[in-house]
Amino acid sequence: MNNNAKVSKAIIQEHFAGFKLQYQEEIMKALIIMGSRNPDGQTARAADGMIQGMNISEIEQFFLPRMKIDRCRQCDNAGWGICRTKGECVIKDDFASLVDKIKGADVVAFVTPVYFGDLSESLKTFLDRLRRTCMHESGKENIAGKKCIGICVAGGGGGGAPSCTVSMEKVLRTCGFDIVDLVPVRRQNLEMKVEVLKITGKWLIED
Repeated sequence: MNNNAKVSKAIIQEHFAGFKLQYQEEIMKALIIMGSRNPDGQTARAADGMIQGMNISEIEQFFLPRMKIDRCRQCDNAGWGICRTKGECVIKDDFASLVDKIKGADVVAFVTPVYFGDLSESLKTFLDRLRRTCMHESGKENIAGKKCIGICVAGGGGGGAPSCTVSMEKVLRTCGFDIVDLVPVRRQNLEMKVEVLKITGKWLIED
């Protein structure tokens, strides 16, 4: 291959690489569901690292503690309701609109602070209801196979992050998500993990 051909090939590759990035920015939609209410805390800093790596324009972020999402009522004597028969929830709150956001997104991230080695109460409440509606095919529609990532951020000694990712993996798999990665973070390694999450966010979009 002569020098002119090499230059032409390099120009073409650069052009299509730029086109690919532009194309991703135009069509990719990411949804970030936060199990924390603090937009400036450690959990939010971890999420921000991932968002920087995504490098796309259409990202929505919701803080569950600021929303009205009630706990599951276990409606009938068997502990079920229309979640099992219709893939819906009888409770009229913010749950259904957030589920619609999940179904309309290309990728989803679930980010939670760690309490007692587990998910935050707000995220657990939401996912408890989501996995129930996902037991019906209509509830699982546009969720099954959707790429997602989970991030668990522990303060204090930080030892609860790994067990929290185990809890998250179990419920997300029950819902049918395609889990790209689960990232445990602790207060002591937050700065390093932010850099890791930048790479993970890019990988999530480009995978």
